[in-house]
Amino acid sequence: MDGASSDSLAAMRGEGTDRVTAPLLPPPAQYLRDDAIRGGMDLMFFAHRSHLAHADAELATRTLGRAHHRALYFLGRYPEISVSELLDVLCVTKQSLGRVMRDLIDRGLVCGRVGERDRRQKLLSLTDEGRALEHALFEELRRNMANAYQAAGETAVTGYWIVMQHLMRGEARDQFRRLHSRQ
Repeated sequence: MDGASSDSLAAMRGEGTDRVTAPLLPPPAQYLRDDAIRGGMDLMFFAHRSHLAHADAELATRTLGRAHHRALYFLGRYPEISVSELLDVLCVTKQSLGRVMRDLIDRGLVCGRVGERDRRQKLLSLTDEGRALEHALFEELRRNMANAYQAAGETAVTGYWIVMQHLMRGEARDQFRRLHSRQ
């Protein structure tokens, strides 16, 4: 490992620096090099892990996990989403979603009802208790995201949205756009 890389790792670990440091940046005009791309992937991993740590801990106290959290999040975001829409968004099997939904329904966090236009359709929503849990989990995530957005600035946030959409395959990008058109 060269000196610059070991210095970067030391800075990431907080060795010899204050905990709050300037963000590491890719080398100018070299953002397509493998080390910069791997660095971006490292950023996604560590940011995702850190961002969800509080929610993971809160869910663990209830013996729930990230699969439950994803379901709660999208049910909170899109009340009365159909089972088939939720399956598509989460990209999980019906069996996997069934286990998660059974847990959430048994705990009184989620309820379902038959669709009015299509009686074969089951529409899922959070109960009052489910909304309270999802809100508590989201509030910490919102605060964290808002702090990051504020620190980075509007131009960086726009860049982040663009990069994230380019990381999505076409189908995921279409789902993202469809869900955002529901708002």
